[in-house]
Amino acid sequence: MATEQELQSLFNNLDRDQDGKISVNELFSSPGLSAIILAETGVSSPQELLEMHGDKGGSITFEELKKVVEKAGNLN
Repeated sequence: MATEQELQSLFNNLDRDQDGKISVNELFSSPGLSAIILAETGVSSPQELLEMHGDKGGSITFEELKKVVEKAGNLN
């Protein structure tokens, strides 16, 4: 389980271009951090995360990610 602050830190580390969204390329750029995100959301792949919970542009914002983690019951 992650706190909101820990989740925000993970998100910020993955958001390499600092546009406020994580793209599939950013998810694949850091396999270790991506694995933590996937474990917290309960999905099996970065593509699944973005297809099911991201926007039509193929990226996910922090608020969208937070909702997925909350729904999975993994946010303290």
